[in-house]
Amino acid sequence: MYKNILLPTDGSALSDVATDNGLKFAKAVGAKVTGLYVMIERQPESFEDYAPVAVKAPKLDEVAKQEADQYLKVITDKARALGVPCETYSMKHASPHQAIITMATQTGCDLIVMASHGRKGVTGELVGSETARVITSCKIPVLVYR
Repeated sequence: MYKNILLPTDGSALSDVATDNGLKFAKAVGAKVTGLYVMIERQPESFEDYAPVAVKAPKLDEVAKQEADQYLKVITDKARALGVPCETYSMKHASPHQAIITMATQTGCDLIVMASHGRKGVTGELVGSETARVITSCKIPVLVYR
């Protein structure tokens, strides 16, 4: 059946639900999990143009990395508690859906378990834009929680 399940997270409540269920499923089928947090790659000058005080990109990168570590630690701790083998990665990418597909491919994942919506919130859509892009662009099966 499945051997390696990708659990992309953005730290949202719905992402936590998808992660929890993905971990339970992994335990049931004897799979390992790969946790992923995508840090959005932005152009530094775009912040300086709009911020009242110039925001330096290194500071934003540091905050994003701390956030990534925090969310991935949650996955690691939950996986350990269930006895599910787990690896985690954070990566910087301008396109979260491309990062998810790339990581799934590079790590040999055979299933992606993800939330239907991220932290941007539910705007009346059935499926969020990044999730929809993963579903339509990826050859790996995707299990979506909503």
